[in-house]
Amino acid sequence: MCPTIVPLMRETKKENVVYFTSLLENMKILVATEKPFARKAVEGIRGIVEGAGYELALLEKYTDKAQLLEAVADVDALIVRSDKVTREVIDAAKNLKIVVRAGAGYDNVDLAAATERGIVVMNTPGQNSNAVAELAVAMMIFMARNRFTPGTGTEIQGKTLGIHAYGNVGRLVGRKGKALGMEVVAYDPFITDPAVFEADGVRQVASVEELYRASDYLSLHIPATEQTRGSIGYDLMMSMPAGATLVNTARKEVIDEEGLRRALTERADLKYATDIAAGIQPELDEQFGKRVFATAKKMGAETAEANINAGLAAASQIVDFFKTGNTRFQVNK
Repeated sequence: MCPTIVPLMRETKKENVVYFTSLLENMKILVATEKPFARKAVEGIRGIVEGAGYELALLEKYTDKAQLLEAVADVDALIVRSDKVTREVIDAAKNLKIVVRAGAGYDNVDLAAATERGIVVMNTPGQNSNAVAELAVAMMIFMARNRFTPGTGTEIQGKTLGIHAYGNVGRLVGRKGKALGMEVVAYDPFITDPAVFEADGVRQVASVEELYRASDYLSLHIPATEQTRGSIGYDLMMSMPAGATLVNTARKEVIDEEGLRRALTERADLKYATDIAAGIQPELDEQFGKRVFATAKKMGAETAEANINAGLAAASQIVDFFKTGNTRFQVNK
């Protein structure tokens, strides 16, 4: 429950509910999206927010941070996609109580700054998962078939698919891989129960190194943290089997780009496909041609279904938070 409100609540549960509700009247919720939600998603968000008795404000396709700073000045809640919610934005939002990132990753939100202010930060896990998983599999096939250019390609059936991080997206990629006749192995240090992997017919490996050594296709799903930034590079790629492909639909920051370039240089059989262009992507494209590929702009969640699901989930979570104090998806606990 929002810590800026809890201390004000009264002794009895009945009075708590009444007082809590009165505090949350006239709440203003801002949807700030440089890359807007689909119209259907916006209409759904509006229905949820206004149906709960709150005010909805929209800031779409903004081109300057000053516009965002002005828009957040009087809002109580904020919904974003990949928009940067920096300390400066948080400082400008004097009434802000909750931020919801419509999607799984939340490294675009300054968690430390939010926590200092007692602001709850949530994500919407699972809402974009199928869209990202389908893209990962599509990239594997795309690279296996020479990016759909003339020449003899290969099939992914019978190959080993490695899943690095077996969360919502990783599980779906693994299931789709098995449906296509791939052997699936996975590594996730945060899942200690072997039954999670066994239920999907997936072989659990004991280390990152074992995972990469086994994988003809490696689907990467780790978040960008202090521990993971720059962790995927030369040594891991060089350990992969002949003709292997690394597919990144996670974060650019987890790749050691110089290590990646070195591995691709030394092994002409390796391939790299990413949904987040590397900082040196033009150089990679020029040097390695069809062996590398990056989408023009991050496309993992760019489906109509994911767009709507994530937007509606974000709005529902904010309303639930204001109405009941539910913090189930809080990421800055």
